[in-house]
Amino acid sequence: MRADFEINGGGSVYLLKPLSRAAEIWVEENIRQDNGFQPYWPTVVIEHRYIANVVSGIQAKGYTVQR
Repeated sequence: MRADFEINGGGSVYLLKPLSRAAEIWVEENIRQDNGFQPYWPTVVIEHRYIANVVSGIQAKGYTVQR
């Protein structure tokens, strides 16, 4: 089974990459491209202090995340 999201990085910045159309829609509805500096859209740049909450929100909606 393929994951819906992939997380890369560590330290101070993570990249959250949607791997399915449903994941792209989730990103568009919950994070939005105009939310901070997003040069790799639809891959989202997330500060380390927010990544745990974002992943929890993703998983609460039934999506899967891989590292």
